[in-house]
Amino acid sequence: MLETATSHGTIAVKGLEAAKAFYGGTLGLKVNEERSDGVTYSTANGGWFLVYPSQYAGTAQSTAMTFEVDDLDGAVVAMRAAGVVFEDYDFPGLKTVDGIAEIQGERAAWFKDPDGNILAIGQRS
Repeated sequence: MLETATSHGTIAVKGLEAAKAFYGGTLGLKVNEERSDGVTYSTANGGWFLVYPSQYAGTAQSTAMTFEVDDLDGAVVAMRAAGVVFEDYDFPGLKTVDGIAEIQGERAAWFKDPDGNILAIGQRS
């Protein structure tokens, strides 16, 4: 039924200006479109996501979106230099070492946006 559909993420934020500073400034993502319902950002290969205002911003306790990268270690170094703080986890089946975990053929690191939304970067190994 949806096998030919494209998909995109939507991330709730409390304030668009702070979100724009983080997603555009800190993470270096390009604004695709400023709309009445929020801001869309472009990613590689036609990907995009919407950041929109909501009173429920930051309430999810799970990963909202993952950015797939070719060089996880390089991305972590660059993001730390830009002020991003990576989360450390130690759960059964998930333990980070210096912010990075290895899970079933993928390496990943998690961080939060200013509203507490959990985001990740990952690299297939």
